[in-house]
Parts: sequence; C-alpha cells; structure tokens
Amino acid sequence: MASGTTGSDGEGKPDVVRTQPGRTSPVGARGPISAAVLDLATAGPPGNGRLVAPPGPFTDPWGEDHQLALHLCYELHDRGLPGVRPEWEWDPELLRLRGQLEESFLAAVRAEVPSPPPLREALERLLVEAPEGTGPSHFLLAEGERGHAREYLVHRSIYHLKEADPQLWVLPRIHGPAQASLMTIAYDEYGAGRPDRAHTLLFARMMAAFGLDPGYGHYLDLVPAPTLAVVNLMTLFGLHRALRGAAVGQFAVIEITSSPGSARLAKALERLGGGPDGTLFYREHVEADAVHEQLVRRGVIEALIATEPELEQDIAFGIAAAEVVDARFGEHLLGRWNAGRTSLRSALADEPV
Repeated sequence: MASGTTGSDGEGKPDVVRTQPGRTSPVGARGPISAAVLDLATAGPPGNGRLVAPPGPFTDPWGEDHQLALHLCYELHDRGLPGVRPEWEWDPELLRLRGQLEESFLAAVRAEVPSPPPLREALERLLVEAPEGTGPSHFLLAEGERGHAREYLVHRSIYHLKEADPQLWVLPRIHGPAQASLMTIAYDEYGAGRPDRAHTLLFARMMAAFGLDPGYGHYLDLVPAPTLAVVNLMTLFGLHRALRGAAVGQFAVIEITSSPGSARLAKALERLGGGPDGTLFYREHVEADAVHEQLVRRGVIEALIATEPELEQDIAFGIAAAEVVDARFGEHLLGRWNAGRTSLRSALADEPV
C-alpha cells in the first residue's frame, strides 16, 4: 500500500476531543460549521450567545464540514466533548443548528432514494450476495495488505467502539414482541451479561492487536465524511421517533448482511497476522449475526409491522438509506486503495501503540 497522503480537507483551528480518561486526540474543524461547534469548548454555559454558525442552506450535506459538525452535535448525546458542559446537549440554539444539519442531510439521502422498493423485496435482496462481490471485505480478503486492514479498523472504530448505542434510542419507541426481540439482540451486543465479551471491547482488542490506539474517538480527525455519514445516519434515525421505522430498517441491514462479510474479514485479518485477538471480533459476528438475522426479520420487523403497519414504508426507506451511505463508504475506500492512496484524511502512522 502506498504511504502517500491526501492531507486534511478544509481549514480550521485545532481542538481536542477526549477519548477515554487520560487520553486525548486532536480534532481540527473542517469548515465554519464544525468550527462553531468546536468553539463550545470555551463558550462557558449555554445561553450566552457564543454559538455562531451560518444559518444555511448548507452547500454540501455529504461534505467534511457538515458531517463533522453533525457528528460533534451527536457526541453531546453520547459521551460528550471535553470542556463542553453537559447542559449544551439541550441548548435550543445548538439544537436548532443540529436540526438544520439533519434536515439537509436527510434531504440528500432521500434524493438518492426517491422510491424505495417494497419491504419484502428489500429484505430478500439483503439475503442474497452477488457472486463476485466488490466491497471492502472482498478487497481485504483477496489482495489487502496489513496497512489496508489497519485503515479499515480505524474507519470502523467510529461505530464499533460504541456498537449498538445508536440503535438503543429505538427501544422505548417500539413495544411488545418487537421491543423484546430488539432487546435480545442488544443483550448479545453488550456481552450477554459478560462485560469482557461486549463487542466494543472485542473491537478494541482487535485494534490493539493491529498496533492501533483503541481509545474512543482517537482517530476522529483522520476519518473522512463518508465514514462519518454511516454513523450519523444511525444516530439521526435513532434520535427521532418519527424515524423509528427507518432506524429498524438500518439496523436490519447491519444484522442481515453482517455474517458473510464478517467471515471474509476474519479470514483476511488472520492472513494479515491478526492472531486470536485480531480476529475474535469478526469470528464472534459470524455466528451471532446468523442468529440475529432471523431475529431482526421475524422478531423485530414482522412483529412491528403487525402492530404498526404504517411503518412498513419507513423500514424499507431505512434499508435503502443505509445501502446508500454504505455504498458511498465502500466506493471511497476502494477508490483510494485501488489508486494506491490512503483512504484516511492523512496517512496512518506505522508506530504501534
């Protein structure tokens, strides 16, 4: 893999996002909107009028500035940002900005999915893999180098170090058998009563096995907009009750398509020297997600439609929307890798943690 870099996209003053206690990683703004959100670190308490950002319309909802700003807004609902008071989570002005970012992003996604296929057709399509796949997992298995694998783990760390958290927003918004089945899946994601088996920790162990820093958000400054868009879509759907059907559809894509992809990734990472810790996360998902595929289709989706049939079209939209952002992510990685370039915003240091 070539070691050339693409450099940072966009200008802005550097700031710091704390990962785990005692660990920090630099994050630079990628434009005026993300700079305004990062300025909260020195803004003091909410309501002092410090937040200054363009009111929109935003020129590129798929762009670096937009996606980073939205991600930072969402982090206030997750683990927070260093130096930012927890009260900012519900500041009306910041929520107004976040709402504008969401509206623009959602409109861009809907523009690429003007007419989702019927739900039954969408689900059946997820169950069938193309004979000759071309996604990142196929690339890593067939011709990937260790550098490609390390980059892939950096990209995926933005979600997998908080795996299932975005989907849990849906739990209080569905009820009955669908809620019980979704909770069953989530129980597995968090280790099934064994904290050391939580999928977030298994992923962290895998990162360490490949000489990467497993701190939460440590590589945020390196990942590009297509990576952030995948995770932002999950959180966007999860945070809005009106989009709960779309959230279920997005979750279905993860659970139904995960098993074969995880099998390829486990083989690829083993070939690239991953060892037991470097492959356990994906080996775990081969078996677990084969079971989850049945649960999400029958226990969650069928049960949800039985009680709320009006959500069927929303679930189909969630599937199609997830496929859009996943495809953009895959195209970005393969485009850069096939050109001999890093898929990150700048090359990953080869030094182990």
